[in-house]
Amino acid sequence: MEKLFRRFIAALIKTGSLEIEAASGAIYHFGDGSGPPARLRFADRAAQNAVLRNPTLHFGELYMEGRVTVETGTIYDVLAIICGNIDNLERIWWLQALTAVHGRLRHMFKANSSRRARQNVAHHYDLDRRLYQLFLDSDMQYSCAYFENPEATLDEAQLAKKRHIAAKLMVERGERVLDIGCGWGGMALYLADICGARVTGITLSREQLAYARDRATEAGQTGMIDFRLQDYREIDERFDKIVSVGMFEHVGPEFYDAYFQQVAKMLNPDGMALIHTIGTARVQYEPDPWVNKYIFPGGYIPALSTIMPSIQKAGLYVTDIEVLRLHYAATLRSWRERFLAHRAEAMALYDERFCRMWEYYLAGSECAFRYTGEVVFQIQLAKKVETVPLTRDYMLRREAELRRRDSASSGLRIAG
Repeated sequence: MEKLFRRFIAALIKTGSLEIEAASGAIYHFGDGSGPPARLRFADRAAQNAVLRNPTLHFGELYMEGRVTVETGTIYDVLAIICGNIDNLERIWWLQALTAVHGRLRHMFKANSSRRARQNVAHHYDLDRRLYQLFLDSDMQYSCAYFENPEATLDEAQLAKKRHIAAKLMVERGERVLDIGCGWGGMALYLADICGARVTGITLSREQLAYARDRATEAGQTGMIDFRLQDYREIDERFDKIVSVGMFEHVGPEFYDAYFQQVAKMLNPDGMALIHTIGTARVQYEPDPWVNKYIFPGGYIPALSTIMPSIQKAGLYVTDIEVLRLHYAATLRSWRERFLAHRAEAMALYDERFCRMWEYYLAGSECAFRYTGEVVFQIQLAKKVETVPLTRDYMLRREAELRRRDSASSGLRIAG
């Protein structure tokens, strides 16, 4: 079996410099020797065999369990080498067959119904809030930041993200805005405080709801913001604007038609929507089984070609698309560095296995955006073709005005 293991790794790793110490004590070298070197050690033969059975699932599990350890470099360095060779996976027929079977099973048993969606959200977002406070910015933005310049801090980039989205939505004072998947409330608070909108924020996480409501009370915005524990499918109201940041990844392709039809139903005739979602610039692929099992059950990363038919069926116009490429990689690097700096505090909340899982998740996600074609789509939608100005100049003008407002606001949480 060790010979098969060695042949599999050799077929995968063509570039980079990866050294593996097998359970037998033998040391193997893979790649062309380029880039930073990394070295792995397998604790037992069963661990090597597990990688052969289902590498994309079991490698992460083995790292969590401490049966695979990184002797040189970090788990990020190892995953960077693997992801840099991702195209080689497509040439390994049995792995592609396994991925296809996993995808079919997911569609059969894990569709995001309302009940399952609540369970999936609770799995990730109802963790101890103190965990997220260890690595997120001061506004608790758990989605891709917008780095207007490479020197921007995480807090500055997350504020720029909210400003960028608000400018695209052309939110006016007094307008009704729905925030689908409002998280810990930062986007809704920005739209209320800076834009003067009346915002309804919905989430399926009880932890996020409680914190968002506390923040609205603290900011004196309870009259402008209504945070609810509610599924988007349950709403029977009309809004001028709809925003969704980092929630669409949890919808699932089985419900794309229903999602966009509901968006169209909830928008006023002159309304606009902005969907900010992780996506792939490559051919559509099945979700990573490790991420789906341990981090985001029910998650699905779509290609534009997967999303567009449902938008068209809903009768919505796509009025603008922006692709944010390496912004999320920079965001995840900042999160990972912050998490590692506070690893002892995370250990006090959970345990070593959890901390290894979380580091693997943050490192793997960053590598996905740097090497495997994951991006962020910002898709602007309208019910009428003439709703949005015909040139993009308005975005820059509105962004400049919002920058003036939010720099003068004392209500925003910006770390010093």
